[in-house]
Amino acid sequence: MPTRLKKLPLVFAILSAALCSLAHAQVHYQPDGGPWTQRADGGPDAVVDGWYLNLGITGLRVKLLEDAPRHLLVKHVFEGSPAAHKVRPGDLIVGAGGQRFATDHKNGYGMDCFGPDGPILEFAEALEASQSEAGKGRLPLTLLREGQVEEVELEVSRRYGNYAETFPRDCRKTEIILAELLDYLVLHQRDDGSWGSPPHDTFAPLALLASGEQKHLAAVKKNVKMHAATTAAQDDSGLINWRYMAAAIVMSEYYLATGEKWVKQELQEVYDFLISSQYVDLAQVNEKVKETHPDALPRGALDSHGGWGHNPGFEGYGPISMLTGQGALAFALMSRSGIEVDRARHDAAYDFLARASGRNGYVWYEDQAAGADDWADMGRTGAAGIANLLSPYQEPRYQERALAHARVIGAHPGSFPDTHGSPVMGMGYAALAAHADAPSFRRLMDANKWWFVLAQCPDGSFYYQPNRDNAGYGADSRISATAVTAFIFSIPRRNLHVTGKPWQR
Repeated sequence: MPTRLKKLPLVFAILSAALCSLAHAQVHYQPDGGPWTQRADGGPDAVVDGWYLNLGITGLRVKLLEDAPRHLLVKHVFEGSPAAHKVRPGDLIVGAGGQRFATDHKNGYGMDCFGPDGPILEFAEALEASQSEAGKGRLPLTLLREGQVEEVELEVSRRYGNYAETFPRDCRKTEIILAELLDYLVLHQRDDGSWGSPPHDTFAPLALLASGEQKHLAAVKKNVKMHAATTAAQDDSGLINWRYMAAAIVMSEYYLATGEKWVKQELQEVYDFLISSQYVDLAQVNEKVKETHPDALPRGALDSHGGWGHNPGFEGYGPISMLTGQGALAFALMSRSGIEVDRARHDAAYDFLARASGRNGYVWYEDQAAGADDWADMGRTGAAGIANLLSPYQEPRYQERALAHARVIGAHPGSFPDTHGSPVMGMGYAALAAHADAPSFRRLMDANKWWFVLAQCPDGSFYYQPNRDNAGYGADSRISATAVTAFIFSIPRRNLHVTGKPWQR
């Protein structure tokens, strides 16, 4: 993880531009061979020899090439998929839907690099069109095989059809996919009730709860009991605040949905821990910081005040916006659940997020704005947005901030699947915040339809695509993307407080 990022807006902008100009491709591929050399050590992708881009329900996995930016190199073909025995590893896909790829792909991280322009977008558009009535469920591909041009046609069927213009709302394809994703999550829930990590244990249970279906409630309760069993008012585990944020949010939504009294006592314990782990005093600064992160030492009483970092108090490079947004959201949901939340502590978190926000509403990594009009990955902005939207306080500033966060996400939707650290966490929170402003949510979904088309797998799950950080790929190549997609597709149902369920103060 980086050292503390104070006073770096200009450096950020320069590095972003430099990274984008060095190479070409949607994913941030690296000199050491990453992400292509990374392998899944379990699950359905363990048979694949690298971390490649999934091309939707075709069953194809491909690699992007720096020296052939309009080609997709086939690296794996799943047996039983539409591409099996028609496309081979080593083939170069140079066109789809009867058209040659017309645009180079691009690489890097920054305002000029985000988005799918190139063969990835063109393939996604062709695949989506092939599933329409006019497309007849057939996807023509143009290949280069051993130097010769080959034309093949994949039978992708019309079972799913096309995403509606209003997707994920009022969309038949969304509903079919969502039902499959929820079943997949139930099937892959662990014996202890978890799905494996805090992002999974946030979005998987929330998606199942948002379904409103009684058959999924047992899986949600099993996860809530896991959260309850693994949290306490005092806890000295490592990287702990991520886990407690997930517990607070999921347990609050479950309590608000069911009213089960035992949950409230567990929520109180989580609240007590979050109060203890919030940074509010210079006395909480870990002495080790002076040696390990001397540039991160707070420069005054308000530096990082009100935030949460990976662990309680101030350690390492200190509190960060992504966790602080979740903390402010957790307090808002706990307040709705009847927990007495200390307003001074709650507003300290909101103030941290306000200091992190640029004039345009974009939230930087910690409590200093990146720049008035800079933007990049939107997960932090999303967490701040939904936290402000659900504020239990009457002053208009919270709703004004929520709207600003929603609108900057809608104005710059290209970074949606490329957020820092955990892309799936960033996607979930960005979609939540954008939903507060209908035009912004619409722009976000439209700009990223390609991702939903290509992340879908033939077995009904969704795939964790290579991304900005190229981090977190291992045994979990499917659960994370499956959980966050199910959650995003459930947002229009408004069955959760975070997705707009009415609440009386």
